[in-house]
Amino acid sequence: MKKFLFTLAFMLPLVANAQVDGGLNDKALLEIRKGYTASPTDKALRNAINNTAIFTLAQDADRAAMIDTHFSDEVKTKGRTNQKSSGRCWLFTGLNVMRAKMIDKYNLSSFTFSQNYVFFYDQLEKSNLFLQGIIDTRKLKVSDRQVRWLLSNPIGDGGQFTGVANLVEKYGLVPSDIMPETYASNNTSQMNFLLKTLLRKSAIELRAIYEKALGSKSKLSKKEEKTILEKMNLAKIEVLKKVYRILSLSLGVPPTNFEYSLYDSNNKLISTEKYTPQSFYKKYVSADLENNYIMLMNDPSREYNKVYEIDYDRHVYDGQNWLYLNLPIEDIKEMAIASIKDNTAMYFSCDVGKFLDSKKGVLDIANYDYNDLMGVNFDMPKKDRIESLASGSSHAMTLIAVDIKDGKPTKWMVENSWGETNGYKGNLIMTDEWFDGYMFRLVVDKKYASEKIMKLLQQKAIMLPAWDPMFKSEN
Repeated sequence: MKKFLFTLAFMLPLVANAQVDGGLNDKALLEIRKGYTASPTDKALRNAINNTAIFTLAQDADRAAMIDTHFSDEVKTKGRTNQKSSGRCWLFTGLNVMRAKMIDKYNLSSFTFSQNYVFFYDQLEKSNLFLQGIIDTRKLKVSDRQVRWLLSNPIGDGGQFTGVANLVEKYGLVPSDIMPETYASNNTSQMNFLLKTLLRKSAIELRAIYEKALGSKSKLSKKEEKTILEKMNLAKIEVLKKVYRILSLSLGVPPTNFEYSLYDSNNKLISTEKYTPQSFYKKYVSADLENNYIMLMNDPSREYNKVYEIDYDRHVYDGQNWLYLNLPIEDIKEMAIASIKDNTAMYFSCDVGKFLDSKKGVLDIANYDYNDLMGVNFDMPKKDRIESLASGSSHAMTLIAVDIKDGKPTKWMVENSWGETNGYKGNLIMTDEWFDGYMFRLVVDKKYASEKIMKLLQQKAIMLPAWDPMFKSEN
């Protein structure tokens, strides 16, 4: 370290002389060009990189063999789902947690809840959330950061576990046979574009209603305010009717009641009944998703053992904001292991694109050696990667297995939602070291939390702004 500081101190005057007002002059460029020496090694690397994908060349030959696929503890589950060209990983993951329990409890050969059904109401609720946000911020200028954030994020197909909990508790569940996937649910971009356009157009029209009523006044009377809010709400309902039409045409009309026969793995009839989505949920899941689960985060850029809440980060206007407890990674692992040993899958999210060997389905920081290939050190601690926006949670999956040796976890496995032929039998296996560096969120049943953890959850949450970059939706 001392040698490095001495070298840096010696070079600073050279760099300073080479720069003028922060720009690059001839002296600066002369120094910068020394980064490529045109040595035989550099030429060979240049030839290779010019004609081959960088990640292919960076693959570590020592990691060519498939990782050991044995796990000491694994949740019982069957089948793998496929979100296709959509950002609904959060929804597939949340429903897969419940699906695993149902398959095991009733000895089913396979079963899936309708992702399309819940997604329909997710899009309807998010539309209402946005429009009501526009009404709530009616007194702010359109240039205000909160208004700009709303207009930048009117709707999307990403999300997180709180959305699953609020939507399922409110609207229930149906089997995938009752409301199957459509082209639009599997390929959400075109529908998403139309919804965004409609909502942004409607936002301007809603704000115009208030601005017209305000006129040259500095503010409205209480009576005038009540009248204009009623008018804006009526206008909002008219927009939501259009949203419902788009969703119905694209995703299908969600059922309000249905008849369904459930068979076990031996093709024996379990029951044939008539249900509403809410009664089906209560009979076959009956979990209190809003109160029995806690979200944990490993974010070393923020203080541990504190509860954080993200403002306006929810799927349902009258639902819950995203709230989590930030913990050291070892505390999270302890609860994760307890849950797996009790045959209970968990909602899990991570930075899935980092060091993923997609052919093998293995997440390992040793998969690719970019440092030696480029002759540049790219390594950063997790805290620095978060603060520099180099890493963040990007994908949700279902944590289902851990391999414990000598009392410590060596690797983990998640059930993915990219289809059965993707990765390792539809799963991804991650080394414990990768888990430490790129795992971010875990949702566990409260029964696996210690008394200490439950006490920490009682503290008042620290509110974070909706535009905090760490808390984008998972896709």
